[in-house]
Amino acid sequence: MLFKKAQRFLLSLPLLGLLTVNISQAQEETKQIVPKLQNPISVPYLQKKLKKAGPKLVLNPKIEKNLKKKLKSDPVVQNLYKAIRANAVEIQKEPLLVRALEGRRLLHVSREMLYRMNMLGMVYRIEKDPIILKRIDEELKAVCNFTDWNPSHYLDVAEMAMAVAFGIDWAGEALPSSTIELAKTALIEKGIKPSYNEKGNTGWVGGNNNWNQVCHGGMVAASIVTADKNPELAVKTIGRALDSMPQALVSYGPDGVYPEGATYWSYGTSFTVFTAAMFESAFGTDFGLAEFPALKESADFKVLSNAPSGWYYNFADCGDKRSAQGDITLAWFASKTGNKAYFEEDRFLAPAAGMGKLARNAGAGLVWVSQYKEKEDQETPLVWKGEGDNPIVIFRPEANDPHQYYFGGKGGRGTVNHGNMDGGSFIFELNGVRWSIDTGNQRYHDLEKTGFNLWDRCQECERWTLLTKNNFGHSTLTINDQHHVVDGKAVITDFKEGSQPEATIDLSAAFEGQLKSARRRFVKDSPTSLLIEDTLEASDSTRLVTWQLLTVADVELVKGGAILRQDGKQLKLENLSHPEISASVVSLDPAPLELDRQIENLKRIELRIPAYIMNDRKTTIRVRLSGD
Repeated sequence: MLFKKAQRFLLSLPLLGLLTVNISQAQEETKQIVPKLQNPISVPYLQKKLKKAGPKLVLNPKIEKNLKKKLKSDPVVQNLYKAIRANAVEIQKEPLLVRALEGRRLLHVSREMLYRMNMLGMVYRIEKDPIILKRIDEELKAVCNFTDWNPSHYLDVAEMAMAVAFGIDWAGEALPSSTIELAKTALIEKGIKPSYNEKGNTGWVGGNNNWNQVCHGGMVAASIVTADKNPELAVKTIGRALDSMPQALVSYGPDGVYPEGATYWSYGTSFTVFTAAMFESAFGTDFGLAEFPALKESADFKVLSNAPSGWYYNFADCGDKRSAQGDITLAWFASKTGNKAYFEEDRFLAPAAGMGKLARNAGAGLVWVSQYKEKEDQETPLVWKGEGDNPIVIFRPEANDPHQYYFGGKGGRGTVNHGNMDGGSFIFELNGVRWSIDTGNQRYHDLEKTGFNLWDRCQECERWTLLTKNNFGHSTLTINDQHHVVDGKAVITDFKEGSQPEATIDLSAAFEGQLKSARRRFVKDSPTSLLIEDTLEASDSTRLVTWQLLTVADVELVKGGAILRQDGKQLKLENLSHPEISASVVSLDPAPLELDRQIENLKRIELRIPAYIMNDRKTTIRVRLSGD
């Protein structure tokens, strides 16, 4: 199915060529057709097309002129700039950055530098304040004199390289020549050249995850601003990015789901749009990036992942809650489509003094906000299915829904990038309360510093001992108290829209060797209820089926189910199919392992159904969750 849908995408993109690559086990095991970006990059092309005067990164003289015009008339642009200016004031109270690693990462330092250059750089572009210029100069000299930018963890290099590139691009004509020379040398020697290290640490070059997007973005920024110093290296590096980025971008297909979840969408996608914007400002074209199949559609995924409660649908290694600030990356999509659903005007117009620390792409984002022009109404779907490496379904509320009904369910498998053993899991909100939760993510450094092996994803790997990563920490099924089959992909097999939407997920592969077959069906059977129906066929090895719901609500067990209470609201859990089997509650506060994420009042509601009661090895579990 994925292969056929990719073909349909490609027929609509005559400017894009094709290449065939083997993508990882965490994606599809078959060969997949991947669109190409245009790649005319050569030294003559660079000399002819690369903008000569003024800034080149996101800004150029024409874009800057439009931005300054909007600053005089557009209240959204004015307010966001006011917040950027306030951030620049606060930065000047902070000490200069030092090369201080956190475990194996320098990433927090690199990100802070990118933030500082976005804030200070944008204020300098608008006001030409010599005090701001002096601070940019000091910041650049500090980080360019680091011994290195930690190439063993290349995200650190990429974000630092982009930061330094923006610094000298947005303030370059006024900086001391010695600073510009220092910075360009650092960009080449500490930024670009280590990315050609044959000894390793460069697996991101052709990778299929966010590293590809972030690292190529940083290298492109560095190459554009150093092209005058080493055009051959710039051509080689920009060309490499254009050839390699599709291998990560294809993960958005076919419908826009980012397999690593909403916060990783923000990370990987923010650098992709950085790169597209830099290409446009520097060369007058983005080489096909904005039209890459399913990239624009992924903005719907991000919008739909924002639940009414303020939480994300936080599957995979996703954060819990979104920021109160307007989404800067979505603003780029708004500028390209005119879709007001992507332009969070109310959040951008919040009091500037109360916005706090802005996102590190907010300086560039001011440009995208200034470029937004609303087009005709474009509806965001209320019921949505996204296929791909980590397929999901979402039922979201209408704007005037008093119950704020929100459901997210998923397929997928543990071996997807940042994936968990969570096939068949779901989150459910009603009346402003998240009743069924995803246990979410936890800080990587807190695990890694103990020697914990977080990143290997074999069946017996240590990652799956964590509650946030295994099936015991998700609202799904567990068979024989065993882990899911890590590479068994759960797929969406049926999907119906309408006032009573439903979706069916085939979980059989996740239970290979444990069950003969398993299908989970979700139905919004009323404006205040969700029906979960599991159709199962046992195998010789099936002993026990456990139906699970993870919650932080207080739970009262009653005949035929349970009553959940939270924040003055209540939800009824009805065991429709097996009322003779009583539910039980397993406290997960504290969680089983010291290294587990500790979540206050976390518990798992279970229905434990022994295989011997199944009729002809078959059973259907039907549970309804309903509110007032």
